[in-house]
Amino acid sequence: MLIQQLRNSFISVKNYEPIDNNDLLDFARQQYLNGAITIIEYRNVIRFLECEGASKPHHVFEDYIEQ
Repeated sequence: MLIQQLRNSFISVKNYEPIDNNDLLDFARQQYLNGAITIIEYRNVIRFLECEGASKPHHVFEDYIEQ
């Protein structure tokens, strides 16, 4: 149920639906860093979203190296 709550919170804060699970992954990280969810909740969300195909952006670091 935490995923649905996270999705609802995302919509409430951002005023639009998440495009994909990567949006929820980023939002979950923000929520954890802001203290809105616990480390256990964060780990569970990350695990679930990664199983659903979400991934952290790798292009940012790769773009930096290429410059």
